[in-house]
Amino acid sequence: MAENPPRIPSMNEILESCAERGFESYGREACRAACSRALDGVRARRKAGDSLAAVDEAFWTQVAAFLKVLPSLQLRGAINATGVVLHTNLGRAPWPEEAVQAAAAASSASLCEIDRRSGGRGRRDRPVSELLARVTGAEAGLPVNNNAATVLLAVSALARGRKVVVARKELVEIGGSYRMPEVIAAAGAQMVEIGTTNRVHLKDFESAMGDPEVSLVLRIHPSNFRIEGFTKEPPMKEIAALCRERGLPLVYDLGSGVLNGSDLRGLEQEHPVQDSLADGCDLVTFSGDKLLGGPQAGLIVGAKPLVERLRRDMLTRCLRLDKTMLAALEAVLSIHALGEESARSRIPALQRLSLTHEQLRQRASAFADAINNSASAIQASVVDCAGRVGSGASPTEDLPSAGVLLAQEGLDAEQLAQRLRDADPPTFARIQDEAVLLDLRTVADHELVILQQWICHQS
Repeated sequence: MAENPPRIPSMNEILESCAERGFESYGREACRAACSRALDGVRARRKAGDSLAAVDEAFWTQVAAFLKVLPSLQLRGAINATGVVLHTNLGRAPWPEEAVQAAAAASSASLCEIDRRSGGRGRRDRPVSELLARVTGAEAGLPVNNNAATVLLAVSALARGRKVVVARKELVEIGGSYRMPEVIAAAGAQMVEIGTTNRVHLKDFESAMGDPEVSLVLRIHPSNFRIEGFTKEPPMKEIAALCRERGLPLVYDLGSGVLNGSDLRGLEQEHPVQDSLADGCDLVTFSGDKLLGGPQAGLIVGAKPLVERLRRDMLTRCLRLDKTMLAALEAVLSIHALGEESARSRIPALQRLSLTHEQLRQRASAFADAINNSASAIQASVVDCAGRVGSGASPTEDLPSAGVLLAQEGLDAEQLAQRLRDADPPTFARIQDEAVLLDLRTVADHELVILQQWICHQS
């Protein structure tokens, strides 16, 4: 009779063993990260048929080796207590666990660019491209390394050496001095501006399309700003019909991009990818690390002949994704493919946007009580606050939230905020009412435990 495989302890049990082995000095989060990586190896060996793989001395040797490297890394985990769900400076969307595991599994030898059946060369993006088409209802899909790259690639492949029509009201500049006119120039095309700062008419598009050098119409979601008041633009369906009549492709850069969760608070002004395709856009581009809830990527969906033209362009190889990002992206898209309920329950960004004010208030009350009932020098109080979606999505829409104000005698708010940033892991918060505010919409349950332990040990 085959022996039962040794039981793999829970993470809490393993972390207790870390303390017994003297690893506490590295910090709990460093220990958690090192143990998680070592556990991936144990699970991989079991999957490969080694039923005796266990948390043994070889495991602890590996953990110790990881710990010698991890604490010296400057790019490390942090806690986002700012209330900005997609915080660009904190890495945007947190990954679902499925994406983390998929990236880890692909980090060694993987089925990246090889055909499993023939053993010959395969196409590295095929699984992701097929999933993109399936979840959006498009004819084809193509991933590249970020959304800025999708626009560069589309303009380069479809309009290099020719002209691109763009409404003046959409010539945006976003963070990092990314300017649409400069992207178009970098792609080797000439821009044709139409309309005014606040208004553009269908006749403006029609007039510009009369130029035989025009080979592309580009629409750009305004992303991180809004123009309100005396404004006008034609419906996308009318522009698409005009483009079809003139035989010109219509490309829409959506920026954030929504697949599931379009009715969530803060996303009312965002255009779902599927709707943009239904309106007649030939290609739609959007980000992987925003409302999709996955790794950094630029995603292109639409008409198969156009997607294939982009795939064959010389820039595509320069802009391709790493194998681990492709694996993580495939996992996230697979969650979306299971439907709305799956996406909301398993993708952290959508989970956080789904939280109600009442739920957040309850979390804040329990958290504040735990701190005030401890011997900590820090006092906590529950407060209502407002966060944001972030990363250019719904820039003028507040997210009603609840959090905890922290204050410590002898320290002003800036000093206490600095101490939180110096903690392990570093925690980033806001200042409100001359106190440090932790907006709990963006703090995961396991991070609340870490924060509570740190705060309760302050004297």
